Amino acid sequence: MLFGTRERHVKRILIVEDEPLVAFDNETMVEGAGYTVVATVDRVREALAALARELAPEATDGGVDLILTDINLRGARSGIDLAAEAKKLGIPVLFATATPPEGGEGLAMGVLLKPYNERRLKAALKAVDDLLAGKKKVKAPDGVILYPPPLAA
Repeated sequence: MLFGTRERHVKRILIVEDEPLVAFDNETMVEGAGYTVVATVDRVREALAALARELAPEATDGGVDLILTDINLRGARSGIDLAAEAKKLGIPVLFATATPPEGGEGLAMGVLLKPYNERRLKAALKAVDDLLAGKKKVKAPDGVILYPPPLAA
């Protein structure tokens, strides 16, 4: 580790957002923060297809480290449904929504409250990365709700 640089646990992010301008802003901000955007989609079906591509044995790019998803999406399924599927695959989720969902605690690492700016998004991604790195005490940045990790079985 040189001059405070550290290994990131989150490198590749799947963005799931049904508002085109918000999706574009998210993509721009995430890439500007040095992350790779795996795909930007607006439906659970498309998100699951992107996950299948990235997790396929022949995929060489490195998978998906985090899903940044809104709750309300196009189609019949929601970000809650996507988070449940992602949990089965062992992929962490950060909700990006104006209203924290009921039951989200068991499915996601937290909520990035809308509206947010680049600074807040970066802070949320760093907090999630710190949690994934095993840090015990991670302070939730302003505009971010961090859920406690599930207890070990």
